[in-house]
Amino acid sequence: MSDILSQAEIDALLNNRNLEPEHDNVQDEELSLEEIDTLGEIGNICMGASATTLSTLLGQKVTITTPKVSVTTWERLAKEYTLPYVSVRVEYIKGLVGSNLLILNKPDVRIITDLMMGGAGVDNNEELTDLHLSAISEAMNQMIGSSATSMSSMFGKRIEISPPKAFILTFSTDQPYGDIDYSQKIVKIAFKMVIGNLLNSQFLQLLPISFAKKLVDGLLNSVNSQNNDKATIVETPKPENFEIKNKNTEPEKTSAQTEKPLKENRQVNVQPVHFQEFAEEEPENESNNISLIMDVPLEVTVELGRTHKLIKEVLEFSPGSIIELDKLAGEPVDILVNGKAIAHGEVVVIDESFGVRITDIIHPSKRL
Repeated sequence: MSDILSQAEIDALLNNRNLEPEHDNVQDEELSLEEIDTLGEIGNICMGASATTLSTLLGQKVTITTPKVSVTTWERLAKEYTLPYVSVRVEYIKGLVGSNLLILNKPDVRIITDLMMGGAGVDNNEELTDLHLSAISEAMNQMIGSSATSMSSMFGKRIEISPPKAFILTFSTDQPYGDIDYSQKIVKIAFKMVIGNLLNSQFLQLLPISFAKKLVDGLLNSVNSQNNDKATIVETPKPENFEIKNKNTEPEKTSAQTEKPLKENRQVNVQPVHFQEFAEEEPENESNNISLIMDVPLEVTVELGRTHKLIKEVLEFSPGSIIELDKLAGEPVDILVNGKAIAHGEVVVIDESFGVRITDIIHPSKRL
């Protein structure tokens, strides 16, 4: 018996080492290679914008790359992913109608939520609570909102989503959600996510075949429409009637012969240009001009003070909590008109109502 492994045995060993099963990468009859490539390109562009938003939110460099598109089923997912995961349901409500699921590992969620709450991004291995789910929902809302903006540019129409909802998902026990049918095939897009030196992982995007085809058709139609618009601008109608008339009456003339008489017969009248002189405006004219906008409404706001709080500190607010502001007792308050500070004043009480007495007008040079 030969000790040399056959090619089939080598492929089997390689498949067991790979996190993504090999049969997931083959072309499926539900999607063509062109459609798979188009979905990968859409995911690449959208998640690039999402990574920028998440980076700003977490204060860490975020990279989301390498979209890997495949076709699978819910039953196959239940066999491949046996642990509980955090799922975020995203619904498109305008421009595109459909839903998809974002699947994240629970340790990744703990790191992201810890960064959002002002922590160092540590996975403390604690059980996920409603606070974690609420925080990851907000993070996904920011990310997918940026993604929808990118899709609006690609598709040439406004695309909006509803607020995402996060929940714990176990593929083996939970049933599919929304447009995803247990008996039908599902498009799975795997993304690699790197957050600073804290996280190097993957997350999944699951969407029905029907919604995936909507995305592909929407992008292809947008590209074809743009190409048709460019072709319409380039092409100019030919003066057919003019050509027929010339053929019936006179022999064809070259462009030089046609333009020469026009140049000889044209008379050009050249005159020096005269500009109207602007007289200096007198103060009385200024008062007349400002009277035109006297009835424009302005929003006047009195600001007692400001402060900065972390999300975890805001969530700890309760009736009776005291918030310290950046101003001392007795210090004048700021008076703002349309958000711009123009004066200082002091708070007074007039007939059981609060008011402000102006004590100082800010010089226009200091308003900048």
